[in-house]
Amino acid sequence: MNLSQLLKQEGLTLIDVREPFEFAMGHAEGAINIPLGSLPANIDRIRQMKQPVVLYCRSGNRSGQAEAFLRNCGVTQAYNAGGLEDVLYYQQVAKV
Repeated sequence: MNLSQLLKQEGLTLIDVREPFEFAMGHAEGAINIPLGSLPANIDRIRQMKQPVVLYCRSGNRSGQAEAFLRNCGVTQAYNAGGLEDVLYYQQVAKV
């Protein structure tokens, strides 16, 4: 499934894995902030979230690490959306 299709799904959870100061400077609509380093402490919470879980960061590197971590913890519907700009673009396209 590609990013455009993922972001059109109802009930997804969008997680920004950047640091809180980065999130405060701007983030995608509907995103929650759980920094990469905080994922282990939040794994039970994330498992309870609506699926799919779509992750993004600044460039896609941290969200790729987050996807691998979550999949290793049993979150099978975790997806790396890449960078914030990618998510913002596809959110805008989805509205058209």
